[in-house]
Amino acid sequence: MPGSNLTRVEAEERKAVVTGNIHYAVALDLTAGPKTFGSTATIVFDAVAGSATFLDLIADEVTAVTLNGETLDPSAVYRDNRIELAGLRERNEVVVTALCRYSNTGEGLHRSVDPSDGNVYLYSQFEVPDARRVYAVFDQPDLKATFDFAVTAAKSWIVTSNMPVASKEDLDAVTAEGTLGDHAPETAVRWTFETTPTMSSYLTAICAGPYAEWHTEYANEDGRTVPMAQYCRQSLAEAFAKDVDYLFDITKKGFAFYAKTWGVPYPYAKYDQIYVPEYNAGAMENIGMVTIRDSYVFESKVTDALAERRVVTVLHELAHMWFGDYVTMKWWNDLWLNESFAEFTSTLATAEATEWHDAWATFCSGEKSWALRQDQLPTTHPIVAPINDLNDTYVNFDGITYAKGASVLKQLVAYVGRDKFFEGINHYLTKHAYSNATLADLLAELEETSGRDLKAWSAKWLEESGINTIAPEIDVDDDGVITSLKLRQSAPAEHAVLRPHRLALGFYNPGEDGTVTRTDRIELDVDGEITDVPEAVGKQRPALLLINDDDLTYTKIRFDEDSEEFAARNLQRVDDALARAVIWLGFWDMTRDGEFPAERFVAMTLALLAHETESTTFRYALACMSTAAHHYVAPSRRDVTLATVATKLWELAAQAEPGSDQQFQLVTAYLGYGTEEDETFAHHAEGLLDDFVRFKGLEIDNNMRWTIVSALANTNNIDADGIADELKRKETTENREFALGARAALANADAKAWAWDAALHDESLTNSQLEAVARGFAATPRPDLAEPYAATYFETIDWVWANRTYHMAEALLNGLYPIYADPATLTRLGDEWLAAHEDADRALRRLVIENVASSHRTLKVRAYNQQFA
Repeated sequence: MPGSNLTRVEAEERKAVVTGNIHYAVALDLTAGPKTFGSTATIVFDAVAGSATFLDLIADEVTAVTLNGETLDPSAVYRDNRIELAGLRERNEVVVTALCRYSNTGEGLHRSVDPSDGNVYLYSQFEVPDARRVYAVFDQPDLKATFDFAVTAAKSWIVTSNMPVASKEDLDAVTAEGTLGDHAPETAVRWTFETTPTMSSYLTAICAGPYAEWHTEYANEDGRTVPMAQYCRQSLAEAFAKDVDYLFDITKKGFAFYAKTWGVPYPYAKYDQIYVPEYNAGAMENIGMVTIRDSYVFESKVTDALAERRVVTVLHELAHMWFGDYVTMKWWNDLWLNESFAEFTSTLATAEATEWHDAWATFCSGEKSWALRQDQLPTTHPIVAPINDLNDTYVNFDGITYAKGASVLKQLVAYVGRDKFFEGINHYLTKHAYSNATLADLLAELEETSGRDLKAWSAKWLEESGINTIAPEIDVDDDGVITSLKLRQSAPAEHAVLRPHRLALGFYNPGEDGTVTRTDRIELDVDGEITDVPEAVGKQRPALLLINDDDLTYTKIRFDEDSEEFAARNLQRVDDALARAVIWLGFWDMTRDGEFPAERFVAMTLALLAHETESTTFRYALACMSTAAHHYVAPSRRDVTLATVATKLWELAAQAEPGSDQQFQLVTAYLGYGTEEDETFAHHAEGLLDDFVRFKGLEIDNNMRWTIVSALANTNNIDADGIADELKRKETTENREFALGARAALANADAKAWAWDAALHDESLTNSQLEAVARGFAATPRPDLAEPYAATYFETIDWVWANRTYHMAEALLNGLYPIYADPATLTRLGDEWLAAHEDADRALRRLVIENVASSHRTLKVRAYNQQFA
């Protein structure tokens, strides 16, 4: 049998055999020890009589299989992570008993030990197809079922699942050495949960451990009272308690906003949010019990950008309760329907229902810049991506599925009108409640409510790859009055699709105080190569003509010559956060395309940072400036550019308001520009750590200490023993990760050799620890340390893919890519590897192609900037 990588064809064939009425009774025993747990699944289902199919299961051992009362030999029917079921009846019952393994990779049932107190925490993560790591299951989204879960765990633990607890039963004392950490054996409890509504298996969930807990309730719009809870590790409880009421309030605002906007009240019995350690994703929309990475529990100061991102994440997962859970895709090609919609509506809810009113500026700087970067890679794909198998699905949790799709949905709202759009969403949710649906089902409802023919719109926007560029062509008379304005739309040759756009043109001019404000606005439809704008004729030419004002559509923009020069000099004076974000993203895109000098982009960004107040724009401006300075400027200008940036960042930090978000981000960014030869940097960094260099209002808390330690490691101003001593101050889950990352960041050959070997071969590392080591390995901006690993990287790829799960392979292949090696070497070796691996798994090739493409871009942009050296 083919194994664990389920294909779309196999899923369709299984759906044709398993005809419905599926119910699972799943019993888990979590008291067996630190490595494995017991799993018994009883599945009843209808099928085509006389047919055959299979269950999915990844287990250490299958001890018993019974089909319709007949005992089957596990060694005969279980292989390649599947259990073969032959001779099916119209109604069937299969019972599978197995011993499954806890993971330390964030897949299946993850087991984490908190070193600060020895407590053990379990949580499940089942998307894409990892329910099969915990119980036998038809693990595909269109075989929805009802589920009964019963879980045996230590009495000191709590257990949560998708539904409220039906009963708890004390059992006899059990031996739980290892499972309970350092605690003695104790009485166990069997937790039994209420039957779920009809749902997909990837949305089922189990969490267990001595989690700290908080409870409240929500008066739902349908008259029910919905219990709500929040959970986190005991060691984070004190910090989390400060935010719990705020997060409950944000969630309640989300309930109200979505119910009002879509006309469908929250549909499930309860709503838990559980913050869990060592999580691969941001969060997961398990029905009634969302899991969220516990780096969102803030023990140390964070940027306002991250605080806002937590709000968007909470509202994103809540949106999924309707869009993705209540109505679910049939197959993973419509994954974007889940993620794009949740990303769009969570930003809308953040902007309109919370205090984060500039959320669309945040979206433009953060999410949309991600989309534009992803969409210009050789691996770009339609929003409705072709998904042939599960590996294809993994790599499509990307900037196109999330951010481009969300941006295109924003464009669709502008195209059909907001009221009509959400009326169509109401019909879609109501018609397909608790079932599966497709893009065609959604478009049918939107066409009916809006009166627009969306088939052509969908074909161009959702089913074709690539991104357009829109540029102005403007003529004025001697008095500066516009005599002609045209918008020219273009597309890359490999994706030559011109799309219909609903967008706005903003006219921006400086006032007497120098502030640049919008003085006029034209909204219009753009289609085809040339669009005339007759409404602009007779108007005074503005200092800045901004295409895609208010960020209504998804496109690259360019400026006319005068607007470009004015914007480059005056971006920081534009008074609107969203307009600044749109302009800045335009300049960054030109810089990446080799159309705007990298050093000028750096200077423009430094000027912006002296005034910018929107935290995410500030954060991404810092990040993109770093990329430009480290990779895009001409090599002969690199060192002087980096030194200039470091000096200016320190000056800006000194001038920033004490205790402000800007001060915090500027100091953090400065710490990324150290060199081993820079004694001033060492003085600053060591002084911050030892409190003889101070910024008023800046607290050197736990996370800031580790940022400084990592900066000192990256410049060889601390050694491995010093890092170990820092960890002894406070050994926690997070600080172990920081320490491993700092050790890997040490700027010497021995440290890099250790990090390379540990990342690849130390299987005791958790997923988060492995990622920290890989990041630290690649973080040192010294070509002499990266260059020896260029050839080794490509020699190692096949081994990684063959010996690691997808998530760990992705972390290794992306994290260990030696980005600071000579890009000419990386592109040569990468192209050779790709030519020799034309038949490699598509998901693997995509990971490699994207890394190599970044080096190709670096070469191209450096060549452009060489003319300015």
